[in-house]
Amino acid sequence: MSTEPEPAPEDTAETVEPGPGTPGTADAASAGGEGGDAAAPAGQVSETEAELAAQRVERERIERRKAEKQGPIEAGGKLSGTAADLLAAVRAVEGGEKPAATVFGDPAPARRPAPEPVRPSRPAPAEPSAAPAGPPPETVEAVRRVLAEGGAPEALAPQTAAVLGEGAEEALRADPWHLLRVGGVRPEQADGFARALLGAECGPDDERRGRAVTVWLLEQAALAGHTALELARLTATLAQRGVPDPDAAVQSTLAEGEALAFQDALNEPGARPERAAGGAEGSDEEGEGAGERPVRVLIGLERYALAEESLADGLARLVNAAPKQDGSAADWERAADSAQGSAAELIRAVAGHGLVLHTGGEASLAEPAALLHAAYALGLRAWAAAPGPLGRDRFAALLGSPAAEGPAVVTLAGVLAGAEGPGRDADGAVDLDLLVVLDAPQLDVEAGALLAESLPDGARLVLAGDPAVLGSVGPGRIFADLLAAGVCPQIASRLPDPGPLGELVSGIGIGELGQVEAPGKEVVIVPVREAGEAVHRTVQLVADSVPRAIGVPAEETQVITPGHGGAAGTRALNAALKERLNPGPGRFGGFDPGDRVAYSPAPGRTLPGRVVKADADGLHLSCGGEDVVVPKDRVEGSVRHGWALTAHQAVGGRWPAVVVVLPGDAAQALSRPWVYTAFGRAARHLSVVHGMEQALPRAVAEIPAKPRTTRLPALLAPQVPTAG
Repeated sequence: MSTEPEPAPEDTAETVEPGPGTPGTADAASAGGEGGDAAAPAGQVSETEAELAAQRVERERIERRKAEKQGPIEAGGKLSGTAADLLAAVRAVEGGEKPAATVFGDPAPARRPAPEPVRPSRPAPAEPSAAPAGPPPETVEAVRRVLAEGGAPEALAPQTAAVLGEGAEEALRADPWHLLRVGGVRPEQADGFARALLGAECGPDDERRGRAVTVWLLEQAALAGHTALELARLTATLAQRGVPDPDAAVQSTLAEGEALAFQDALNEPGARPERAAGGAEGSDEEGEGAGERPVRVLIGLERYALAEESLADGLARLVNAAPKQDGSAADWERAADSAQGSAAELIRAVAGHGLVLHTGGEASLAEPAALLHAAYALGLRAWAAAPGPLGRDRFAALLGSPAAEGPAVVTLAGVLAGAEGPGRDADGAVDLDLLVVLDAPQLDVEAGALLAESLPDGARLVLAGDPAVLGSVGPGRIFADLLAAGVCPQIASRLPDPGPLGELVSGIGIGELGQVEAPGKEVVIVPVREAGEAVHRTVQLVADSVPRAIGVPAEETQVITPGHGGAAGTRALNAALKERLNPGPGRFGGFDPGDRVAYSPAPGRTLPGRVVKADADGLHLSCGGEDVVVPKDRVEGSVRHGWALTAHQAVGGRWPAVVVVLPGDAAQALSRPWVYTAFGRAARHLSVVHGMEQALPRAVAEIPAKPRTTRLPALLAPQVPTAG
């Protein structure tokens, strides 16, 4: 590794503090980097519309799934004190200054609920897409009044109305703890609101409070990646949150249909039987000794429980069914013979199986590309899909063939919405024979369920990705669960990522942070003592040192840091980088034309882009070739500057140069997957602004991915004979 080239004498600008009005978003996803200025290609629906349409389809699918279950489930002005604290907490979560409550470990950045999306009619390609409208003004005004009565900041009215929907005012009056459903509100703040509205009726043993805190804890668990929580863990945490009778709170939540209970059989030797909560699925109260069966009792929110069940059913269908016979066995074998190494193994596996897993780093993407070309030559309708435009564009360059002359790659949201790719057949299934999903670790259970249900009988699905990267922002660990379950062929690529960067990242993947020879300054370490110096040095690297010494311009360099807040988080770094690279008054919500931005069109997704202009219609962006107009009232919640991103936002992207900033106060945020992901975004050059001393090697060696509680392996086991 090298030390950083000395900056030019004139590059000594001081760190610029973030200015007021710098917007942010709490959403994190596999996105980041640059967006082009071209209009969307003809016939291609915008990424925003595709995402919203996919959400609508997912909600419809959940409703159908619910109907299939056996029986219905019963069902500001100037502020101070509590109101100011509450508003600050919500603003902090929405702006990304701090994560949602870390009740169950360090969760991914919070995902705020979105209004019910409506799929628009397909626009002309060059028409800019608009963000979805908010709740009706009369609903917002009614909520504003009840918030004022309870001492809560009136500025929360739009968010609260969007979350609670029509009748939000009545819902809050009947149960003030519904305020907990607004992102960033904590139980103690909802308690204060309830006391103001209910007076003497309010108490810690109120059944409504117990239910609300139970649901809130399950939501916090989902933000940390869990699809459900073990009963014992949930009741213990409820007790810590001041719920006098945790068992009764869980029972009440189940009775109201706000959560579901499950019993998953345990195969571990010596497993102790656990008492089931009322209404647990699969419970057998009859028969002597029935209660002694070793089970794991889980409590989960309905949306994730039903999605995980649907996912398991869809994957089992793929595993158990014979794939459609496209081409003879001899044709497939000839195609495999023409490939090399693990690419040939991948082609042979796909020839005879409906579900195949493929693992490897960046270089391994050549193997799914070879598979797609081979399948296309055999006459299969073969497509690839990536979670976002960064992964799509990266793989399209590797695939190398226009859609009219060979296989093509689109976004996963576009495929599921029918807005990109092959469209749907007469039965409503995606009209294809083979789908390769890239960056598969980013699949959460809801997207995975919709994907599995959307594939036609006889289709082949390949999930390809690097299991060492950060997991999905949403709950679940589909790729890891399938690898552990052993339900289908797994092809591990033998193609190593080349050069010093490949050597460095490969070592991190096995827990070793070693020195690498970097004669071309591929890896540079920049030691710093404190956060202010880290910001200062980062600006020097992006604006001068990397362009001068490495030859990569600032617009092709991405900064990655552990969090949004803090003295060297994305907010502080973006403010300093804007001051140096695109200074301006920020007249529209802190933005100026030419600013690099990260736009979140929907919860859990971030698209890179640039500001084009601002007018009465809103902030005009160019994101991945798509023209987007963000209304003024949505800018603060959905757009942030994008010179610096978190690692979650950067997943799926690769840049010629990456500057990873590691301030000393962010050591607790580091883990092996975080370092692997951040360092692995660099294609040619990596600078590490290092202020953590031994915390970095310790994180690589000792802090693996945090475990997630999921039900997928247990749901697959009875359906797929080889599931373990």
